[in-house]
Amino acid sequence: MHWGRPADQTGAGWAVVDVETSGFHPGQARIVSIAALALSDDGNVEKSLYSLLNPGVDPGPTHVHGLTSEMLEGQPTFGDVVADLNELLRGRTLVAHNVGFDYAFLAAEAELVGAHLPVETVMCTVELARRLDLGTENLRLETLARHWGITQMKPHDALDDAMVLAQILKPVLVRAAERRAWLPVHPVTRRTWPNGTVTHDELRPLKVQAARMPCPYANPGRFVPGRPLVQGMRVALASEVSHTHEELVERILHAGLAYTDAVDLHTSLVICDDDAPEQGRGYLAREFGVPLLAGVEFLQKLDSVLGGPAIEEFVDTSAVADQFTLF
Repeated sequence: MHWGRPADQTGAGWAVVDVETSGFHPGQARIVSIAALALSDDGNVEKSLYSLLNPGVDPGPTHVHGLTSEMLEGQPTFGDVVADLNELLRGRTLVAHNVGFDYAFLAAEAELVGAHLPVETVMCTVELARRLDLGTENLRLETLARHWGITQMKPHDALDDAMVLAQILKPVLVRAAERRAWLPVHPVTRRTWPNGTVTHDELRPLKVQAARMPCPYANPGRFVPGRPLVQGMRVALASEVSHTHEELVERILHAGLAYTDAVDLHTSLVICDDDAPEQGRGYLAREFGVPLLAGVEFLQKLDSVLGGPAIEEFVDTSAVADQFTLF
């Protein structure tokens, strides 16, 4: 699996999605309207889907999305539109502003009707905007729309929000390529159970996943200043860094390094932009004698990472027949 990719690397296109819901918890609340726009890799709209949906339950916060039970009565259900939605999603990266929310609701609705989403990767535009140092007071959709001079006609309307996000995405992708940033394109996974039921795995924060991932390379020990990085080195992140933690974790994993959320005697280095941190992981690194490396220097060193020794996978070599020699 690969987490993230350079902004100047071409992809297969985007599917910008927005949903309005009857509540905040997938599996309990339902989608009441959905909009999806298929975009080319450079951000041009190619096709679209929009529909109000009859959730079969109370529509919830009408004061937010403006949809009443009367307006939704007689509208299609999610099962009625899922085939068209999947056709739009297939082969594209699903994009949303706080993608974990939209993806979780889409996955829950798909499972209710026995469908599965043909989504292999997702990208969150909140995280992408965070990487670009735009200088905005916050990263809400309406704030980003004002920053890029885009008119938002009807906030919390699925179609309007999706159209605004699609318009934002185009200059954001250009800005990311100019800054040589990585796009937070992350894989998602599904499980097919013995009875044929498909369930979608939860989209967990990358740091949580990365801290639990085994590294295929043995830890070669401490980083030595002035020397190259070596695959398998255990890398921790201090809070004193200019890049987002998620982007740095993407680069750590891509290089064959190991991410750790702990600083101990086995940690190879800690990325920290402060030479003398007084708290947190940077301070612990100094206490344990673990080298500190500034984020910019770390990224530069990723161009020349040395190959590390692979960890041999354990295989039980005992003959299966030996288990039955006494019988």
